[in-house]
Amino acid sequence: MHNCAWLLPAVLMSLVMGGCQSPSSATKPQTDKAKLAEINTELGAQYMQNHEFQIAMDKLTKAVEIDPRYVDAHATLGLLYNALGQHDKAEASFKQALHLDPKNSAALNNYGQFLCQRRRYEEGEKLFLQAVENPLYRNVDSAYNNAGVCALAANKLDQADTYFRKALEINSQLAPALLNMADLNLQQQHALQARAYLRRYSALAQSSAKSLWLGVQIERALGNRDDEASYSLQLEKSFPDSAQTKQMLETKPQ
Repeated sequence: MHNCAWLLPAVLMSLVMGGCQSPSSATKPQTDKAKLAEINTELGAQYMQNHEFQIAMDKLTKAVEIDPRYVDAHATLGLLYNALGQHDKAEASFKQALHLDPKNSAALNNYGQFLCQRRRYEEGEKLFLQAVENPLYRNVDSAYNNAGVCALAANKLDQADTYFRKALEINSQLAPALLNMADLNLQQQHALQARAYLRRYSALAQSSAKSLWLGVQIERALGNRDDEASYSLQLEKSFPDSAQTKQMLETKPQ
């Protein structure tokens, strides 16, 4: 994941405790428990981003044990299980997060990405659209971009175009959406528009194997051999072992 969008503050549920305790002393243990769960979840996410998966698992498991109702812990566990290829456990964690909070936009967004990766495109698209209904959700642009990726994978090009444009209406500098629009326009044989989107992307983000390969294909479609050669050289030099470099070499004009 490109960010920690799933680490949104959770709604902490106060427990009414009996006995002769004052309200402050009654709620403090529950508050402390929720804080510990939050800290362990954030640590787990950081370790996961650093590919220290065993430590991440320990932290997230501890968070769930401390507070089984902490939504972010379950949602982040879903991301970790998915990264480990344990897809059944990932889906169970996402479902538990949404059982606890059906309108949690971060969990909806992340579960939607999971479903699209599993080629369950319609299910994933529905979750993205639920996520963007929340006016307080900070990552509506990313959710629309993810919906576009899902539609593109399902070969629904017009729908993908709509979602990417909505993402860019909200955030004109959302680099992934710009790159996806370049890809989409190339697929639609609109090479000049694809070039324009790729240049906007390149002004904001570092080159990747995907962006350089798109550059090769766009300039090839436009018949610009010099720029095609420039992109090809960058791709082969910077990402020699990538699938895109292999594809570029296999399709290189003689």
